[in-house]
Amino acid sequence: MKLKKAAHAVYKTQYHIVWVTRYRRQILNRGVGSYLRRKLQEVREYYPDWEYISIGIDKDHIHLHMIIPPRYSVSEVVDVLKANTSREIKETFEFLRKVYWDGRGIWSKGYFVSTVGIEERVIQKYVEMQGKEDAGQAELEF
Repeated sequence: MKLKKAAHAVYKTQYHIVWVTRYRRQILNRGVGSYLRRKLQEVREYYPDWEYISIGIDKDHIHLHMIIPPRYSVSEVVDVLKANTSREIKETFEFLRKVYWDGRGIWSKGYFVSTVGIEERVIQKYVEMQGKEDAGQAELEF
């Protein structure tokens, strides 16, 4: 995987994010799960610098392995993803209006997040390639 570049930063900020449905209700069947994947991709149209490495959906929770640029906080990203997907899913699947009748979203309030690190050899290669990296000659991959 390549390092990402922004105007004044080089980064590889990967996160493993998990959140659950409210009351751990098992509502993420195949149809809802497929729709959720599509909605997650649509959110990226507005945030093209967010990158999903993998998406895992179980009956009552979702796992995302993603790269988030340093200019965004993880909580901001999770809020955007949860708000947009919750609203769209509730509007599309009528049975959820009966399950979550109180006007609140389908997702539980909290979430789990963990960073995904890079190996020492990658850091060593990055440090060794500094002269070439600055000249735009090196491509760092791991």
